[in-house]
This record gives sequence, structure tokens and C-alpha cells, in this order.
Amino acid sequence: MLTIPITPALLRGALELEQTARGVLPHRLPAWARAQCPDPQLAMAESQPSGVRIAFRSRATAIEVDTVPTRYVYVGVPARPPGKYDLHIDGRLAGQASAENADTVILDMATGGVTKQQGEISTLRFTDLPDRDKTIEIWLPYNETTEIVALRTNASVEPILGLGRKIWLHHGSSISQGSNTDSPSASWPALAAAQGGVELVNLGLSGSALLDPFVARIVRDTPADLISLKIGINLVNTDLMRLRAFTPAVHGFLDTIRDGKPTTPILLVSPLYCPIHEDRPGPGAFDLNALAMGKIAFRATGNPDERAAGKLTLAVIREELRRVARQRMANDPHLHYLDGLSLYGPADFLDLPLPDALHPDAAAHRRIGQRFAAFAFANGGPLCLR
Repeated sequence: MLTIPITPALLRGALELEQTARGVLPHRLPAWARAQCPDPQLAMAESQPSGVRIAFRSRATAIEVDTVPTRYVYVGVPARPPGKYDLHIDGRLAGQASAENADTVILDMATGGVTKQQGEISTLRFTDLPDRDKTIEIWLPYNETTEIVALRTNASVEPILGLGRKIWLHHGSSISQGSNTDSPSASWPALAAAQGGVELVNLGLSGSALLDPFVARIVRDTPADLISLKIGINLVNTDLMRLRAFTPAVHGFLDTIRDGKPTTPILLVSPLYCPIHEDRPGPGAFDLNALAMGKIAFRATGNPDERAAGKLTLAVIREELRRVARQRMANDPHLHYLDGLSLYGPADFLDLPLPDALHPDAAAHRRIGQRFAAFAFANGGPLCLR
């Protein structure tokens, strides 16, 4: 087996690689941005490599990846299944694996206590691969911070250059990051990218799609041919701002992007359907009754009467985003709008309900991805550059 150095040329979807004591840690936000917001939720989300994959061409029939993921465990709640690594050969799923060991962060919701335990290195093995030159991609878990310790193959590898595909940069919430789909290449953005034939850079940040100025600058400065921005749910469930602040924040976010990308197509997407926050403001919270039964679910804690004072709900955000988009599109022919209810609406909730009252399951991710691709990437669609 040949030991292959992990370099930026072999990583797609990561904006930065951090050298660690054990290997390299892919980041989806650069260090300067992380320094501006030392929020633990954001730190966790951006270090979980949604959309990040090790990619190369090789005749290798055997591949080994040494890795150390970080998993989060809630006291009193059954541990979630370990994250998956998806092996794709020439664009098709050809294998899956999970790390046996991991660093563990134990969270006690009753006391607020946090305990960290260091785990051992795990080795993932993919064998009996086709003996021919092929494109190999190993998608890293969307829900586990992942240190890559080593990569070994039984044949030489070459970075993938000149794919000729357009780069699609997407920013959104935990649903865009992948919660709660089956595996990293089965998140709705990954599925939409595959259907649309585009190269994905996923800035879906769990709990952290909050119109942060540093994110707007990252979107502005990161190479991308196509951009989509899914805005809403985190602003409600964090109860971060009122309508008075929301409208200029959306304008400022878009203005910053346009400073560097004046003609790049941008698709502004309003929230998917989520009954607990449609007309009830945040903040969101864990459902303690569900936790008592060993399940994770969420609820809204705000008072609907507070909408009159400017508190945000999903219905309020959809209406305002539609108004802002219509206003800006009068002078920006490259800005487009998509109502999130057309991706997942009330009828979809009846058919494919949200298991934890907040995040879609794998089947709903597939539906959302297919609908987004059919709208955005089809001939004549807002993100079609054919």
C-alpha cells in the first residue's frame, strides 16, 4: 500500500485544511471567520465536513483511510448511529463504512455539563474495487467532525483536474448540512448537485444560517459559478433578531456578495414547511417529554402574539423574503427566488413528516433534492449556465 499525502488538491468542498497532532482537519469556514465568532454551535457545524470528499483518479483496487471522527452523545438519549463514509466510483455509490472508534463529547442537558473523551484511530477499508482507471470520491460524514490521519492505496493516485463542471455554492441550515438523512452523499444538496451535474461546495451550517457578515464575505470570495441561499429557520429557532433587523440584514448579505460577484446567478430560497415554527416564534428548544422517552425532538417556545412586536416566524420570513427578492430583482436580473414550500410543503409533511419536528428524513431529502434540481438546474432554470 502506498501512503498518499492529504493535500488540498485531494479535498473537494473544504475551504481550509488544519494540521493537527494526528492528521488534517477539513474546515468549511476559514480561520479568520472562525475567529470572528467563537460560538460552539458554529464551531461544531463548520468542522463537520458536509459535502467534503477525498477525490482522485486511480487504478487502485484497495483503499484505506485512517480517521478520527468526533461524535456527540446526549445523556439519557440513545446514541445516534455512527456517521457514514460513502465511496463513489465514477459518480456511483460503491461502498459505505463507519469508523469503529471516535472522540466523544457527552452533553448533559439537565446540568449543562460537557465531558470529552479521546478515542483511537479507526481504519476504513474499501477493497475489491474495479481494476481500471476511475474517479474515486470518499464523502466524509456530514454529522461528525473528522480528522483524516492517513490515506493509503495499492496504486498511484492523481488529483482530479479540469472536470469542466460549474461550481455551485449553497448556504443554508442543518437541513442543508444533511440532518437527518442516511449518509453524506444523500443530503438534498448532494443529490441535487449529482442530478444537476455541478460541483458542490456546501456551506449548510447546522443552527448557524444567521446572515452573519463573515459568511457573506466567504460566499463573495469563494470561487463559484452558481449560488443559492436558503434563509429562515435558524433565525426563528434562535430568536436572533426581529423583523426590523431582518430586512436590512438580508439586503446587506446580498449586497456583500454582489460586491464581488455582480452577475453570478443567486437563488434566494425561503424556508421549508415546519409546523412548530410556521406561526409560532422561537426560540426553539428540546422537547423534554420526548427526551424523557429517549428521543430527540424539538418544539417552539415563543408566543404567537409576539409577531405584532416583530418576532419572526417562518410565515413572516417567507413573506418578507418574497418582497425583498421582488424589489431587488427589478434591478438585478441574476437574482431569483424560490418558495421553500414548493420543495417541502404541508402536503409533503402529511406524506413524509419530520421525525423530530424539525428535520426531514432520508426520503424527504431525496424529494427536496429532486425538486430543487428540476427547478434550478434544468434548461432555462435560474442556476442553469449551459
